[in-house]
Amino acid sequence: MKVWSRWLVLVMSWWALGALASEGPRDAMQYFFHQSFLNLPDEVATAKKDGQQGIMIMFVAEDCPWCAKMKANVLSQPPVQEYYRKHFRLLMMDINGDVPMTDFGNTEMPQKDFAFRHNRVRATPVFAFFDLNGKLMTRYTGATKNTEEFLWLGEFVTSGKWQTGNFTAYKRERAAGKP
Repeated sequence: MKVWSRWLVLVMSWWALGALASEGPRDAMQYFFHQSFLNLPDEVATAKKDGQQGIMIMFVAEDCPWCAKMKANVLSQPPVQEYYRKHFRLLMMDINGDVPMTDFGNTEMPQKDFAFRHNRVRATPVFAFFDLNGKLMTRYTGATKNTEEFLWLGEFVTSGKWQTGNFTAYKRERAAGKP
């Protein structure tokens, strides 16, 4: 009986350690971004169906160290993944990409044209938030300082505070403990 109970304790310990480990960082490509053919009208329809507030596009470049930093350190965190997936359809777009995509007006073009010509993206990463009509709500250029700041960016958009203020002022308020 002692062998059986020791074995059970060992198995339960492994299970508990596995459960704790699962709360650590998770691959951003799998757990943050949604799979997409970058047909933005279809993405809007999905966001509406899922009760989300809009579309967030992360504009990236292949060799961008700040994009890699965001994916590895911020977008890989389960609280970030859960919050953003609840509120937004999450897409990634290559600013140098020739892969075709369809914009909010149903016009097909290469990703790089949508990034540069339609959204003036030159540096990466850029996080652009669009409402369910395809209107740009706000954008943030660069990597955030940490996970908390990126969550504040999401809150800034979902709360509607982007309509009356800027993110820098919102960060100051949040850092001072104001909701």
